Amino acid sequence: MDPTQSHFDIPFAVPFVHRMRFTQNLWEREERVLLELLATPPDRKARVQFWLDEGLAAAHPELKQRIWKLARRHRSLELAGSVQLVPAGEASKNDVHLLERMLKVIHEHELDRQSYIVVAGGGAVLDVVGLAAAIAHRGIRLIRIPTTTLSQADSGVGVKNGINLFEKKNWLGAFAVPWGVINDYSLLESLDDSDFRSGFSEAVKVSLLKDPPFFHRLRADAGRIARREPTACQRAIRESALWHLRHITAGGDPFEMQEARPLDYGHWSAHRLETLTRFELRHGEAVAIGVAIDTYYSVLRHDLPVVEAEAVLRCLCELGFDLHHPLLERQRDALFAGLEEFRQHLGGRLTITMLTRIGHPIDVHEIDLEAMNEAIDRVLEFASAQRE
Repeated sequence: MDPTQSHFDIPFAVPFVHRMRFTQNLWEREERVLLELLATPPDRKARVQFWLDEGLAAAHPELKQRIWKLARRHRSLELAGSVQLVPAGEASKNDVHLLERMLKVIHEHELDRQSYIVVAGGGAVLDVVGLAAAIAHRGIRLIRIPTTTLSQADSGVGVKNGINLFEKKNWLGAFAVPWGVINDYSLLESLDDSDFRSGFSEAVKVSLLKDPPFFHRLRADAGRIARREPTACQRAIRESALWHLRHITAGGDPFEMQEARPLDYGHWSAHRLETLTRFELRHGEAVAIGVAIDTYYSVLRHDLPVVEAEAVLRCLCELGFDLHHPLLERQRDALFAGLEEFRQHLGGRLTITMLTRIGHPIDVHEIDLEAMNEAIDRVLEFASAQRE
């Protein structure tokens, strides 16, 4: 470098490793998978702090005891305090004081950047614990164990962590690559049907963007997935997770520094619907509606064939999603405010992903609200016909 220069623009890359694992029964037969991720040099123990979703702990009351037994059996592990519990669902992301409590617990037990935080739970719990891990010491190793179909198929695989603030989804957050992710199928068995189906809207979404054959498999398997047949469900979750993993590791923009959010098809309205319903509408349910709306908008403005759009909506309905919500009829202006929130989240121009064909996404920078109103009307008509 020339020391007389005054401007230096030097591109550089930071190497990351994303460790993704799939198991059938982590806590009874495959605990070695977790132990391998907790590897440390021979002269020191792995200091580990566990955080559990309260809903998971209630459904699996034996889990805390299994964690203690795991630590007693393996001298390479040291538990940093007791197993911590986190309120289940979006409530955990709506309380900034919960984040503060997590940081106090991390500080109290003197975790450092060579320690591990293991969090098991749904996407909201992974988000808030992940944010605490990302900002404590500027980053503590985080191992996620997603326990919902939504988090296994989508969010648990990603690099986003955050909480809701100012009544805006994920306003406060950080990007951080998890040390490891373990998708364990046995942990999905206690989910009720509504929570179980939620993740498959994200599978539909990523198939529409990335892989038409995957979409057609989802369409063919929709009834089996709705009946919770393990083979069909596991195949869909695995394919969705791997597509999200490919996008993160090979898509060129894992931290969303550009103006597009290519995996957020249907999400501008989904995030807004969640907020307007005060999160009574599950994320996966809102995404199903959002995908349906943008699919019909793609018909009206971007020449997506009607037959493909109807296949998408039928697939969502056959998976068990209701594409109707009263807010779509009476709060259109409030819903459309989600477009500006979506733009602000990344900055720059409004950039929304639409489809010209299944597997052929495009970025658009303007939305015709008249056409969007018509698209919503079409979705409501379709949903009404499905109910008859």
